[in-house]
Amino acid sequence: MKLRTLLFWPHLVAGVLAGALILLMSVTGVLLTYERQLVEWSNSDLRSNVSPSSSARLPLEQVVASFQRAHPDLTPSSVVVGSEVDDAVIVSAGARAFYLDAYTGRPLGEGRQRMRQFMSDVRGWHRWLSAEGEARPTARAFTGWSNLLFLFIVCSGLYLWFPRKRTWQHVRPVVWFTRGARGKARDFNWHNAIGVWCLAPLFIVVVSAVPISFPWANDWVYRAAGETPPAGRRGGGAGEAAAREGGRGRGAGTPRVSTEGLAGLLQRAAQQERDWRTVTVRLPESASGPVSFAIDRGDGGQPQLRSTLTLDRAGAVVRYEAFADQGAGRRLRSLMRFAHTGEVLGLAGQTVAGVASAGAVVLVWTGMALALRRARAWLSRRRSRAAMSIAENPAT
Repeated sequence: MKLRTLLFWPHLVAGVLAGALILLMSVTGVLLTYERQLVEWSNSDLRSNVSPSSSARLPLEQVVASFQRAHPDLTPSSVVVGSEVDDAVIVSAGARAFYLDAYTGRPLGEGRQRMRQFMSDVRGWHRWLSAEGEARPTARAFTGWSNLLFLFIVCSGLYLWFPRKRTWQHVRPVVWFTRGARGKARDFNWHNAIGVWCLAPLFIVVVSAVPISFPWANDWVYRAAGETPPAGRRGGGAGEAAAREGGRGRGAGTPRVSTEGLAGLLQRAAQQERDWRTVTVRLPESASGPVSFAIDRGDGGQPQLRSTLTLDRAGAVVRYEAFADQGAGRRLRSLMRFAHTGEVLGLAGQTVAGVASAGAVVLVWTGMALALRRARAWLSRRRSRAAMSIAENPAT
């Protein structure tokens, strides 16, 4: 049996078995392409008012105090400070994010929930078919194994999508679109051309999703880097988007946080990475305990541009960890997590990942169409042979 035949039938069967779920994950992947930017855009009017009289930002202690006066029933957990002059200060309490003017401490409003909730719902469909409770692990297994089948489809397509003869006359109809093609010829041309152009980014998007779906794959990433897997699973959680705006809160009814000296400590943290874009301060409960700062020099989805700094109340460094200081397994796992969305390469990477997801939609659609045409043709030939057999051997 030829290699092309040996690969084609598993390729076809995998597409038929997982086609519907791959289509769903691809469509939702397209919708999630610019998730972070769309959430930020929905709050783009909540900006600090910069005027000629705005000489300096309000000390962080006073901003948090302003929040506590406006929301005495909530306990803030973290604060996000941006480097742009009109960035608002974002105070998080639980899953809620509140925006305050950096120069006056005036409350600007709570972060919009409609866009965030929409993206959360889409992400739920993308990861576990929007299942809840005990049904979620089963649903996640379906999407995970469908993703593995898609990985096989992409890898086998590396061979199947290229023609047997490597001359330009035979390659051109495969790697470029044929104008005026209709029906089966159009579907075949689109399936091959889009498969060839999307092959590399699709492979990265699909293979980087495997550790997110399966603990054994997550552990394998660490072992491949020569490290022992961590005791707790480090997959991408549903709360990541909320964490980007300040993390999870401790909720109402807990002791008030200690903000004494935060302004000076924030200034010291900003000096650690002078090209910082955001600094997230984890608000401590103890007046004498150290304070942790997450410093981001990227756009929120680039782990290689993140670092963490812990200072004592006198401003001395307790611990500093840049991306390069992490273990090889942790670095690889972080890069794979954000390679799945393309965010590791910034906006350009997100765009490439989104285009690849859109290409996957067309691949599934044309692949299913070709499979249905093949099935109809097989049934038609079978009926024709049956009719001929009856004609040649009429019943007596």
